[in-house]
Amino acid sequence: MTPSSSYKLTESSPAQSIGTPRPIGSRLTSLDVLRGLTVAFMILVNTAGDGAVSYPQLRHSAWNGYTLTDLVFPGFLFIMGVSMALSFQGRLAKGTPPGRIALQVLKRSAMMISFGLLLNALPELHLSTLRYMGVLQRIGLCYLICGLPLLYLRNWMIVALTFAATIGYWLLMTQVAVPGFGLPGIDIPFLDPQGNLASFLDRLLIPQGHFYHRGFYDPEGVLSTLSATATVLLGSLTGMWIRRTDLPATRRLFSLALAAAGMIGLGLIWDHSFPINKRLWTSSYVLFAAGISMLLLATLIWMIDERGWLKKGLTPWLVFGTNALTAYVFSELLAIAIENIPMAGAGTLQRYLYLCLPLWLGSAPLRSLIWSILFVGICFLPVWFLYRRRIFIKL
Repeated sequence: MTPSSSYKLTESSPAQSIGTPRPIGSRLTSLDVLRGLTVAFMILVNTAGDGAVSYPQLRHSAWNGYTLTDLVFPGFLFIMGVSMALSFQGRLAKGTPPGRIALQVLKRSAMMISFGLLLNALPELHLSTLRYMGVLQRIGLCYLICGLPLLYLRNWMIVALTFAATIGYWLLMTQVAVPGFGLPGIDIPFLDPQGNLASFLDRLLIPQGHFYHRGFYDPEGVLSTLSATATVLLGSLTGMWIRRTDLPATRRLFSLALAAAGMIGLGLIWDHSFPINKRLWTSSYVLFAAGISMLLLATLIWMIDERGWLKKGLTPWLVFGTNALTAYVFSELLAIAIENIPMAGAGTLQRYLYLCLPLWLGSAPLRSLIWSILFVGICFLPVWFLYRRRIFIKL
């Protein structure tokens, strides 16, 4: 059990100015804070008191377009990429053999995929309807697919790989005729829900009974994992840039902010021809979401690690951020439990507890949000216990 690996941008030393390159030292607090904010928000939007009345920004977009909720998962993958680059480069610099790290990558990826399958199997444990794909499965696959190149490829190759994944997915989704439907933009609209290549391949490779909600595709499907890896690789490239010591911190962070703004702009421009779509993880979505995460990270590094402006009130986010996947798994297990305990008159324990909220608290969407906040608070307790005892669990 060890803390997730991340590093501080600069050492705090009175003899060094903000604008002078300095060596990387201990943990990068801002990265833990951003990870904690992301996981807490992920738990919040996953556990609405009543999803039918939730505020629109706390729900995924129906298809094309985006909400705040749609930015959570790519934010987590981006942060994972940053952490991987900082951790791997730091360990390699200390002389750890790449093979040893690669073996740990394989083990950790297998563990995350296994936990994801277990969560999908609960509570019935019916293998005939087990959803094969899922959030933890995508995290594990991306960790594996991106982890090995980070260990063995040069930086320019990582850039080329990121470019290939982003552009390659766009070409596959727009230039390949889909059997039974035709060519996108000619025979069918771009990103037709059933006629796009990603949905077609899901139906080809995965039995329908193993889809998300038994639908006609999986939002964490096979082909879209390719573009999801681009999100992780963009985070890894960000981590490599952060770790540089030949440039002043101000220049590194300003460059990140400019790059983030450019990615957000490109994503919005690309949206007109290749729509931003979380469910298909489109290339425009990759740029847009990663740009926002990059901008947030650069801002937090400047405010927390460089200037020290934010020192109070960080503990809840550090608690979530240092045991992020543990908090997520606990939230899923708790949600599964209360949604499957029957209660007379309410259907389930989850519904019963939600209906216990008094009407004077406000509108139905507000009460649903209050329920979600209370649920996040409950999930905070076990990871706070771990944090207090300096126990950090890597799934």
